[in-house]
Amino acid sequence: MEEIRLNKFLSEAGVCSRREADRMIEEGRVTVDGRRAETGMRVRPDQEIKVGKRVIEFQEEEVLLAVYKPPGIICTTDPREKRNIVDYVGYPVRIYPIGRLDKDSEGLILMTNMGELVNKMMRAANYHEKEYLVTVHKPVTDAFLERMAKGVRIRKEEKGEVLLDAMTRPCQVEKLGKCSFRIILTQGLNRQIRRMCEALGYKVTHLKRVRVLNIELKGMRPGTWRKVTEKEMEELLALLRGSAG
Repeated sequence: MEEIRLNKFLSEAGVCSRREADRMIEEGRVTVDGRRAETGMRVRPDQEIKVGKRVIEFQEEEVLLAVYKPPGIICTTDPREKRNIVDYVGYPVRIYPIGRLDKDSEGLILMTNMGELVNKMMRAANYHEKEYLVTVHKPVTDAFLERMAKGVRIRKEEKGEVLLDAMTRPCQVEKLGKCSFRIILTQGLNRQIRRMCEALGYKVTHLKRVRVLNIELKGMRPGTWRKVTEKEMEELLALLRGSAG
């Protein structure tokens, strides 16, 4: 957790409301590292916060956000990357992306601080669905759709190095327009859709992810984010029940 306002911290820790916290701070009942707190000050997890003689512990908020990543933003936590998604979203609790969406693509990326959830969603063996809308540079044919659906042999890469040839899993593919289609994958190789299309002589001109499991992009605008609803979380946990961690 990064620095937050003291009154917000006391409220999230269940001590009192923010207004009551401000009152207690003004009355001198709150100390930070042994010194009297001041209204409006910010605190860190490594500091000792007391109300009277009672030490108040930081309780990190569990966060799961649905983020509409625009093109150009990079799904990394590396602060050296100026356009990293963590700084772009700017959420007050430290969160990180679940999986990735390449720099040139746009659409749904989930961000969280829940490690167990990440492990279950990231394991390829769990066959979790991700849905994309894709536009290519020339007309989509029935033969192209059939080959995409059955699986395409592509080069499998790791950290930029080609390891071996890989056959992609069978997937669902549906033609949407002359040069566009919908595809639902259950694996997440790096730049997989682009590489599948390239292997079949097609170039992707636009790619947008619109769904991850039960979480949808619907109604969101590029650059915006929202908290996953309680209903969505319940449905997500039900889908993940029994998944390997």
